Amino acid sequence: MSPANIWIKICGNTSLEDAQLAADSGANAVGFVFAPSPRRVTPAQVAAIVPHLPATLEKIGVFVDASFEEIESTILASGLTGVQLHFAAAPNLLARLRLRFGRELRIIRVIHFSPESSIEAAGSLLNSQIDAVLVDSRTPTAVGGTGQSFDWTLASKTLFLGGEQRGHRIVAAGGLNPENVAEAIATLHPWGVDVVSGVEASPGLKDPAKVRAFVANVRAGR
Repeated sequence: MSPANIWIKICGNTSLEDAQLAADSGANAVGFVFAPSPRRVTPAQVAAIVPHLPATLEKIGVFVDASFEEIESTILASGLTGVQLHFAAAPNLLARLRLRFGRELRIIRVIHFSPESSIEAAGSLLNSQIDAVLVDSRTPTAVGGTGQSFDWTLASKTLFLGGEQRGHRIVAAGGLNPENVAEAIATLHPWGVDVVSGVEASPGLKDPAKVRAFVANVRAGR
């Protein structure tokens, strides 16, 4: 995929200013974390932000171990256009989300990279309920926003191998920043990229220069 067409999500937004910054910089999507995190927001906070953002900007809610009812109510209250699931959601939950919101809701399944994760990813990529698979790193205390990258070389030979050619939507995350995102793209050839801590001044607060540089470097392939 051409760098100009790579899907870019700026995640962990906590204010209208940061979400608007992502939109103005050329990102395709913004993420809001509804799980324990320094970047956690409430549906009411996001509901106050979303109406002021461009209609074309995707608004993705990040969930960990959430029930269908919790996800449903948050989507409706916040005006989300997609969900990012940091847990092995039961097939019934995915089916219920599709039945309730249709194909307009983007469903992203998160997989934490390991030498064996390509098997898990293959199953998710073949699941018609899932629109994209996001590959992230994790630590013993955090399932996302870790600022740590996984082994891109190994991932390029396993999980990401041939994904672009087969049209699979695989999103690279974990430890990305303006300085290394071009290398990650050149190595992994992902459909999209996702960044949190790599464009922050502090947890939950974006650095405008880093956000702009990240998006510009993705688009320029450098």
